[in-house]
Amino acid sequence: MIQGTTSDAGKSTLVAGLCRSFARRGIPVAPFKPQNMALNSAVAADGGEIGRAQAVQAQAAGIASSHDMNPVLLKPNSDTGSQVIIQGYAIDTMDACSYHDYKSVAKKAVLESYARLSQSYTTILVEGAGSPAEINLRENDIANMGFAEAVDCPVILVADIDRGGVFAHIIGTMALLSSSEQQRIIGFVINRFRGDIALLQSGLDWLEKETGKPVFGVLPYLHGLHLEAEDAVTTQQVDKTVDTLEVVVPVLPRISNHTDFDPLRLHPQVNLQFIGLEEIPPSADLIILPGSKSVCADLTALRQAGWESAILRHLRYGGRVLGICGGFQMLGHRIDDPLGLEGQEGIAGLGLLEIETSLAPEKTLRNVSGYLDNTVVSGYEIHAGVTKGKGLNQPLIQFDDYTDGARSTDNQIWGTYLHGLFESVSACDVLLAWAGLEDPTTPDYHAKREADLERLADVIDEHLDVDNICFERD
Repeated sequence: MIQGTTSDAGKSTLVAGLCRSFARRGIPVAPFKPQNMALNSAVAADGGEIGRAQAVQAQAAGIASSHDMNPVLLKPNSDTGSQVIIQGYAIDTMDACSYHDYKSVAKKAVLESYARLSQSYTTILVEGAGSPAEINLRENDIANMGFAEAVDCPVILVADIDRGGVFAHIIGTMALLSSSEQQRIIGFVINRFRGDIALLQSGLDWLEKETGKPVFGVLPYLHGLHLEAEDAVTTQQVDKTVDTLEVVVPVLPRISNHTDFDPLRLHPQVNLQFIGLEEIPPSADLIILPGSKSVCADLTALRQAGWESAILRHLRYGGRVLGICGGFQMLGHRIDDPLGLEGQEGIAGLGLLEIETSLAPEKTLRNVSGYLDNTVVSGYEIHAGVTKGKGLNQPLIQFDDYTDGARSTDNQIWGTYLHGLFESVSACDVLLAWAGLEDPTTPDYHAKREADLERLADVIDEHLDVDNICFERD
């Protein structure tokens, strides 16, 4: 199990890299995260919803993803509550106290999923969540040491030296663990190191002497490495050509699946900017309304921040607008919430497409492929809502037995439920050409991700003592 001294210490990346490293050694390996809190999710090959990071880790391991790889997924829909997804499917929305009481039930699901994976794979690489030293979360823990102790799993602790204070992070974490938990940690990994390793060696020697545990290695800071973020919005971009398409995405309070835009962020012909609602929207060729976990509340926030008038002005000047999932729902005349799933009856939409949406408790979860203007497109759907209206008579995408999305009569506005559509090279070219880019040439995003997984595994094999990490336990 890989646990971290902090959030974003590199747990997801290390698990992905080790999955590829183990797979290259011919070891049947699967990723596993008992409990994940993230708004970036994916539809597993077996149809359930899991964290985006576990889908990428499954690719690194060379296996099909499964809902058992992330049996508990928490998707925050307010500052105090989250939708609770158990073994791939949403069961309820709970506040923190209610979920704390529910943990004993969640733990059974976690152990069931772990047992099923263990029947198929000789090695399971487990990713922890946050830090194991959160005192207030220790009781009934299923995300870190509580799980490790339940299944008798050895733990490697990873710490991010780029943040500063790496030795304090490690020693402080160890000090806050119980004696049995301390013994469970078999060693450390230092992540994101820049500079001359010789200048760090005295600190590593001290750490090993102080703890009696080995440092398995120091991973360098990998510039330009791209793996989908588990939750935080990433703004890093590649170098751009002179002539670029200007794309703006508002950062909604509960923005979800913003990994949709990673192919555009990495595209040399696209300048994609994530803009906070408090900022003045810059001029752009294309505004994309992203997915949302709380579509009514996020639309209200968008409207209160003045973005509705900015979008209308953008359209008057000939700009394009694309809505994806929750953003698609916002483009309609109304979003109704008859069951109060988001705590209100509903809200008027932006009125830009002739559609209306009614929120529903059951989610649509599916991986799909179809055609966008006779061009193959693939992706996945994750949405809780039924959209109707005459605007659907001008669909955006054609699947085998149904259509998806809508486009305005003047063709300035497109909307779709399909996530991942920019990952399809030819379809992305069509979308960018519609948005105003001359001669788009979209890089192969899947090839980029595969190359980065290989690069990550190469670095892990070079800098970590993988042979001592990958061992048989009696």
